[in-house]
Amino acid sequence: MAAKILANLIVLGSGVVARAFVQAYRQALQNASKSGVAQETLQNAARRGSKVMTEQEARQILGVTERSSWEEIAQKYDNLFERNTKSGSFYLQSKVHRAKECLEPFYQAKDHPGHNAG
Repeated sequence: MAAKILANLIVLGSGVVARAFVQAYRQALQNASKSGVAQETLQNAARRGSKVMTEQEARQILGVTERSSWEEIAQKYDNLFERNTKSGSFYLQSKVHRAKECLEPFYQAKDHPGHNAG
């Protein structure tokens, strides 16, 4: 009998806690939308997502300078890409790939003056 009462109290108590959590979450969402926090967060995420990598940032990621040859860049790319394949960091691997993509037009223009990169 006591076990049944205890079980009922636990079920009743967890229901109250769950309702209070849902209510608090809804209130937090309302507060965020009133203060503009939700919209600001979405705008920041959109800005970050559309951010284009600069040449300087690409060089920093690959650890190369403006004097580096394309062969040196390709070698750094291969090493970093492979290292991040083994460690499982897809984010870093994609940054390394974007850095190489960013620098390619600069070197294609040097190697083939008068031709469009493509």
